[in-house]
Amino acid sequence: MSKLSEKEKMLAGIAYLASDEELVKDRERAKKLCKKFNSLEPDNYEEREAVLKELLKTEESCYIEPNFFCDYGYNIEIGKNFYANHNCIILDVNKVKIGNNVMFAPNVQVYTATHPIDAEERVSGVEMGYAIKIGDNVWIGGGAIICPGVKIGENTTIAAGSVVTKDIPANVLAAGNPCRIIREL
Repeated sequence: MSKLSEKEKMLAGIAYLASDEELVKDRERAKKLCKKFNSLEPDNYEEREAVLKELLKTEESCYIEPNFFCDYGYNIEIGKNFYANHNCIILDVNKVKIGNNVMFAPNVQVYTATHPIDAEERVSGVEMGYAIKIGDNVWIGGGAIICPGVKIGENTTIAAGSVVTKDIPANVLAAGNPCRIIREL
């Protein structure tokens, strides 16, 4: 039985050490690419797209406004016609799958990363991450936070300022902290 690397543990959703040398190098790579992307001129579409394709797991064209930040980039899978407004943060210590025709308003935060609630365990340096999936045709309002392990169904709208702590089904308007269904669409 082979021993899992810290990266394999991270992607499996089990406790791992983020201080692992491979993970530190991967985060440094992503930070450099984010810095490069964020410093490009707004009308430099070709280079912006090239940097995003190097950073993220996508062959699709997408439009992300600076500033954009992520942990690794390679755990973010983006579908067709994705748009993210300014100040998007995606902590992708686990997989983030974003469907087709998804829009993020300003300041949307997507967090796969979490820490133990037990203080002693947390101080030891272990972290965990749980995958997030956002379906096709979803709109996420400004300042919304998507928490670890959440799935959002297709054609759903998440209102501005919402904190999504649990799965939200398809074809609904959801809002609040914690986010809950307001009505069907």
